[in-house]
Amino acid sequence: MSLPQYITINGTSYAADKLSETAKIQAANVQVVDAELARLQQQIAIAQTARNAYVSALIESVKGAKSEAAAAEAPKKPRAPRKPKAAAAAK
Repeated sequence: MSLPQYITINGTSYAADKLSETAKIQAANVQVVDAELARLQQQIAIAQTARNAYVSALIESVKGAKSEAAAAEAPKKPRAPRKPKAAAAAK
């Protein structure tokens, strides 16, 4: 990774070509760590999105299970007895 022309540290800009070799190495190390932090933040965002989707699916599944259980537990209304047909009653 090459350093940018200027490096800003705590609000102060420094010309990269004027830094000592030790400072250049440390600046490069900071760049590597910043890149890794950005990658990890992206992974966290992906994992959080997946978790939210799983939670939503779980909630829907639980709601559906409650509805199914309530329907299974609710007694059905008995059917009214059939009235005889007029033709059958006339015989």
